[in-house]
Amino acid sequence: MHQLELHRFRSAELRREAQQERLAREVLRHRRAARRAESAGHGAPAAESHTDGPRRHGQPRTA
Repeated sequence: MHQLELHRFRSAELRREAQQERLAREVLRHRRAARRAESAGHGAPAAESHTDGPRRHGQPRTA
């Protein structure tokens, strides 16, 4: 009987921890989405892609 109680207690503890982790991930996801929406709404340069320029500038280094 004692083992069954320990198993149930540990199982409940793991469920609580998993729920806390899910909530933490959800909070982070909402914060990131809000940050993205805020920066995209203001037309900030950080929201734009930086792929329009050349990859390397100038000539390659000599040996």
